[in-house]
Amino acid sequence: MAEDRKRFTVAFYNLENYFDTRNDPHKLDDDFTPKGFKKWDDKRFAWKTKKLAKAISEIGEEETDAPPVLLGVAEIENAKVLEALLASKKLKDVNYDYVHFESPDERGIDTGLIYNADFFEVLKGETLPLLVENTNGERDFTRDILYVSGKLNGEKIHLFVNHWPSRRDGSKETEYKRVAAAATVLQKIELLKKEDKEPHIIVMGDFNDNPQSASIKHLMESRLFINPMEKLLSPLGGSANYKGEWSLFDQVLLSHSFLNVEKGTHSFDKAAIFAPRFLKEWKGKYKGNPYRTYAGRKYIGGYSDHFPVYAVLELKS
Repeated sequence: MAEDRKRFTVAFYNLENYFDTRNDPHKLDDDFTPKGFKKWDDKRFAWKTKKLAKAISEIGEEETDAPPVLLGVAEIENAKVLEALLASKKLKDVNYDYVHFESPDERGIDTGLIYNADFFEVLKGETLPLLVENTNGERDFTRDILYVSGKLNGEKIHLFVNHWPSRRDGSKETEYKRVAAAATVLQKIELLKKEDKEPHIIVMGDFNDNPQSASIKHLMESRLFINPMEKLLSPLGGSANYKGEWSLFDQVLLSHSFLNVEKGTHSFDKAAIFAPRFLKEWKGKYKGNPYRTYAGRKYIGGYSDHFPVYAVLELKS
């Protein structure tokens, strides 16, 4: 019974180029069309949808006996792909809904929040534009930050779903953009604190930075958060692997208020990377890495190039 549940999973998952198959003239999505070089057709889209739904349905299941109550996602093209995902066999019986806005990202990839409407009521959703420039002085049209406020089992929570600018042009060279993203989140929180003295805040996403990077340190220096992900990165594991090196760009940060034990509040229990065998490459050079959809141009039919990450909250009674 829903009212008997005491433990809830809050998760984040980068879905790796989860595009529909239609060519959108306003987006750089030509590769992900039937005639594009990735030959992205309805069959491949359906297969990826089925696989992602399986993965999502099992995140945190071991701890809570249920799929996530809140799931931030990145690299989705539009609302249409979210609707396909939630209508899939593994998820259609969960009372999932979503919050999504189109963002100005030139590739056409957005963030979104999937939530179980049996436990979470949305009060407000909006985008926070990330206004950063490239070194040539032109605006970098990147993903907006998604902000959602709502009530989880009656307790008000503020959520930020992020997909910060990539390191494609070098980690040091692009660091200022991710620090600016952290500052954008903190500016919004300062506004929230005028209305809510001690807001319950969850900041999740693919930050394109590790826990010790300048941008995450900028968030942590505010003294608002705990980062339960900090100890999960090691030379042997993380949420993504690039050229043999593990990273933990995917993180869930929680405000200190989640350390309370008052009745009717949610208290942090544990954090983890969800990396079961079925989400991994099983053999060869990349054994143990996330089992992705494409390896370069080659279609291999996996899930994503990231593992999901999650935190478990316990509702105190």
